[in-house]
Amino acid sequence: MRKRTISILIGLAALIVIAILLSFIPKIHSAIAWRVEDLQTQIYYLFNPPGAVVFVPTQQSQITITPRPTSSPTPTPAITVQSTPTITPTPLPQSVILDGITFVDQMNRWNYCGPANLTMALKYLGWTGTRDEVGAAIKPGVNDPSLDAIQRSQTDVNVMPYEMVDFVNANTPYRALFRYGGTPELLKSLIASGFPLIVEKGIYQTLPPENTMQWAGHYAFTTGYDDSTGEFIFQDSYTPKENIPFEQQGKNVRESYAEYIQGWRAFNYVFIVVYKPEREAELFQVLGNYIDETWADQAALTTSLQETSSLGGVDQFFAWFNEGTNYGLLTDYGQGALAYDQAFNLYNALPEADRPYRIMWYETGPYRAYFYTSRYQDVINLANSTESTLYNHRVLEETLYWRALAEANLGLTDAAYADMRKAVYYHPGFQPALDIMAQWGISP
Repeated sequence: MRKRTISILIGLAALIVIAILLSFIPKIHSAIAWRVEDLQTQIYYLFNPPGAVVFVPTQQSQITITPRPTSSPTPTPAITVQSTPTITPTPLPQSVILDGITFVDQMNRWNYCGPANLTMALKYLGWTGTRDEVGAAIKPGVNDPSLDAIQRSQTDVNVMPYEMVDFVNANTPYRALFRYGGTPELLKSLIASGFPLIVEKGIYQTLPPENTMQWAGHYAFTTGYDDSTGEFIFQDSYTPKENIPFEQQGKNVRESYAEYIQGWRAFNYVFIVVYKPEREAELFQVLGNYIDETWADQAALTTSLQETSSLGGVDQFFAWFNEGTNYGLLTDYGQGALAYDQAFNLYNALPEADRPYRIMWYETGPYRAYFYTSRYQDVINLANSTESTLYNHRVLEETLYWRALAEANLGLTDAAYADMRKAVYYHPGFQPALDIMAQWGISP
């Protein structure tokens, strides 16, 4: 019996050694590394719950926010813009499901929904590139030549809509734009006219090891709608779904209008359209007033003003957060800062398990609002709390950038230089940081 036990132990040790050696083979390493990293992260969060981290605004702006009605909100926006004429739309079909979609998943990569969804949008137009070509540009990751491109990309937690749009406009024969404040009717009009679009929306997933529902942001390439069932249809690059054959995973996923809109609210109803230049006039006709970016921002503000009064729970938090973002887009940073204060107060009052702690992985509006109202310590405190929800060399270059600016304004020069250099190290070519470093006279 003892000999048998020893033999088993030796066999297990040999298997472990073989597994370790195999993991150094580049192809195998690339296939399993993201799974190992994900497991390590989940174990870390089990003992360091990110939902327990809160940011409490400590500095106050010198203005007061206008009280909101408690019912039937019909707010009058504080800022008005000259709208362009809207062409009377023709009746939409009851159902449209675009074909010719080349499905691209994000599997074997970490936080790769941006590159995957943008690749689907480009391939719909005839592009022959790959998700990793997109990822190398918009998700380059740490500047460490000892790592391969996939390993480097794992340090970059998020891709912003503007980064995706900039990639299209600078590196492909196609064009792209993004706007906030979209509506379900606008989405249907675009799809019916042959313009599928990418939206950023919140999703809830059951994740190990806690097996609890956790909120995250996710891009969705939306390619259809069906009024008869009340559903939008999109391609879900994060494919694992229960009780669905593998070959159907992630393709033409249907979601009720209500659930889709609720998730979309978390990102201020942002949408991205990628299109051929020769169809620009046609696209602009469908967009109508949304051609004007300021008009779209004002429309988004109007929606958020309504929703802060009519919603509750985490949806109300997102509505107040959106209000702060929209005031910032319209350069009213004072009102924006106050709206963000209210959003964070609501966030802190939520049960820990319900807090969408990843929100600051995807958004930078609060940094901008606090910075431009001279609330530099709040910028630093918010950046610190956001950074504490990250693990294993994950980095948000935007967070480092705004913290560096705040540190510089408080005279913390060494810390500011270090943060700005770190931002460029973890995202080579990050132009906002490079521009500031040039102003400061320092090198990366």
